[in-house]
Amino acid sequence: MPKKAAAAVSPVPVVSGPSVKSLPFSSPCLSSDERLDVFAKMRKEVASCIACQALVRNRTQTVFGIGSVTPRVVFFGEAPGADEDKQGVPFVGRAGQLLTKIIEACTFQRDDVYILNVLKCRPPDNRVPEPDEVNNCRHYFERQFDTLQPEYIVCVGATPAQALLETTLSIGKLRGKFHSYRGSKVVCTYHPAYLLRNPDAKKFVWEDLQMMLRDMGIDPAAKRST
Repeated sequence: MPKKAAAAVSPVPVVSGPSVKSLPFSSPCLSSDERLDVFAKMRKEVASCIACQALVRNRTQTVFGIGSVTPRVVFFGEAPGADEDKQGVPFVGRAGQLLTKIIEACTFQRDDVYILNVLKCRPPDNRVPEPDEVNNCRHYFERQFDTLQPEYIVCVGATPAQALLETTLSIGKLRGKFHSYRGSKVVCTYHPAYLLRNPDAKKFVWEDLQMMLRDMGIDPAAKRST
C-alpha cells in the first residue's frame, strides 16, 4: 500500500446499512480461556456439519478461523480456496499472502487479528457461495463474532459485506464509510484476490484502512507500503 501523510479529517460517521443488526452482542464478554473453550467446541461442530451436501462432497476439511481470540480487528472473507481447504487455515494462498501484507501495513501481525470466512467449506471450483450456503453458515460466523466482540470488522469482498450487513449493495457503494454490526464498526473493502487482478484498486483499500486506523488512534502515515 502506498505510504502517504495523513491529512486532517473530521471524525468518520457511523452509518447503518438497510437492515443492519443494531442489537448489542448477546453473549457476555468472555475471558481468553473461555473464548478458546467456546471455539474448541465450535470447531468440532463445524467439522461435522453436513448442511450443504455439495460443499461436503467437495471439501478436504473445514476451515474455522485463526488468530487472536481477543482482537480489536477481525478480517472477514468469503470462503476457503484450494490452499485453505488443504491446510485448514484461512487466507494462505496468493490472496492470503497479500492479506498478510495488508495486515502488516497496518503494523499488525496475523496473530494480532482474527481471520475467518463466511463459509467454512470450499465451494466447488471456488465459485461464489450460494445464498442457502451463506444462510447455513450464518449461525457459525455470527457466533464467532458474538464470542470475539471485536471493535472493528473488515469485510474483504462483497460476499462477507453483504452477508454481515444483510444488504445487496456493492463494495463500491459500501466502502469509504463505517457501518455497524452489533456495536462493531464495519469497514467494507475489496478482496485481495480482486487486488491481484486489479492492482490499481490497492489505493482504495489503503484509504479504507487509513479510515479505520485513524479511528483506532493509529497514525496511518507510519504504515509500511504493500
